Amino acid sequence: MRSRRSPDHLIGPKYMLIIERSAYSPQALLSSHISSVSSVLSEIDLEVVQRVVQILREARDKRATVYIAGNGGSASTASHWANDLGKATKRSGRLPFRVMSLSDNTSWFSALGNDEGYDQVFAGQLENFANPGDVLICISASGNSPNLVRAVEVASRRNMTTVALLGFDGGELRSLVDEPVLIQTPKGMYELVEDAHSIIAHAITRCLVSDYPEAGE
Repeated sequence: MRSRRSPDHLIGPKYMLIIERSAYSPQALLSSHISSVSSVLSEIDLEVVQRVVQILREARDKRATVYIAGNGGSASTASHWANDLGKATKRSGRLPFRVMSLSDNTSWFSALGNDEGYDQVFAGQLENFANPGDVLICISASGNSPNLVRAVEVASRRNMTTVALLGFDGGELRSLVDEPVLIQTPKGMYELVEDAHSIIAHAITRCLVSDYPEAGE
């Protein structure tokens, strides 16, 4: 397994100098951001990502349901990925994915938040649907969102498999889920984490699109 480097290499004096100067230079800011995204991507543990691909392949073949959840920008990533898993992967010729973004049903989401509290907006939906063998994917930069923690608790009680795309130090979710995919950065670097999460989701989708049936299947 790849050894984990400290995220400090992303915010050394040279990096901080580029950020400070980039306030007056869009070119420097763009170059710095693209370089930083490339740096954090090079640190991803690809063995973990490959295991997530396998988890999703098995869920697809067993007709299990994949639920994806996130807040804010991560809610957008969850919705986008649900679309890609549901539609794009049909090009493989395999069974279609049963997939749902738990951030998308505005009326139910807001009813749960208003009546039961915001920490129940995902868990409350899983209580209606989740079955053993289903998969929950949480997307979170901090890994500490209470509503995602509650969702993982429900998923664990229902014998679901849990995955998380995380940032910073992984937060509470890192030790709660079965497969944490960590984008290790200094705390607060949301843009880097969210960009990397989107790239991971697209890469996993590409793997599943290319998972063509073998002869005789």
